[in-house]
Amino acid sequence: MRIGHGFDVHRLAPERRLILGGIHIPYHLGLLGHSDADVLCHAISDAILGAAALGDIGQHFPDNDAAFKDISSLLLLSKVLELIEQQHMRLYQVDSTIVAQKPKIAPFVKDIRLSLAQTMKIPVERVSVKATTTEGLGFTGRGEGIAAHAVVLLND
Repeated sequence: MRIGHGFDVHRLAPERRLILGGIHIPYHLGLLGHSDADVLCHAISDAILGAAALGDIGQHFPDNDAAFKDISSLLLLSKVLELIEQQHMRLYQVDSTIVAQKPKIAPFVKDIRLSLAQTMKIPVERVSVKATTTEGLGFTGRGEGIAAHAVVLLND
C-alpha cells in the first residue's frame, strides 16, 4: 500500500466557471488557472502522483503548455491514473476536503463524488468529499480563493 497527500489552491475571479470535482457549481466567481482550475481534481492528482513518487501535476502538465489551456481537470486526473497503471499500481481510496467560505458545497457533494468515482473507476463508497470553511479566516475565509486537500491510498 502507498499513501499520498495533495494540496491545491486557486484564486476566485470573475468571468470564470466554478468547477469542483468536474461539477459546475453555480456561483458568480470561478477559479482562475491555466486549466479549468479544479482545485479538488488537482489535489487528488497530486496525492496520486505523490503516492507513486511520480512528481506533481506541474511536472506532467505545465501551465506554460498551450495543450493544457482550459483543459478539464477530470481529463488530467484520467491521465494521472494512466501513469500509475503503467507502474502497475491502482487507486484504492480517496479522502478529500474542500476549503471554501462560499459558496456552500454540501448540496453538490453527492454529484462530485459520483463524478470522481466514475473518472477514477472506483466505487463511490471509496470516494470521500467533505467541505469546510475557515470561519472567515485567511484567504478562503475572505472569499479570495478555494483550497483542497486529498489523501489517497494506492495498491501496488
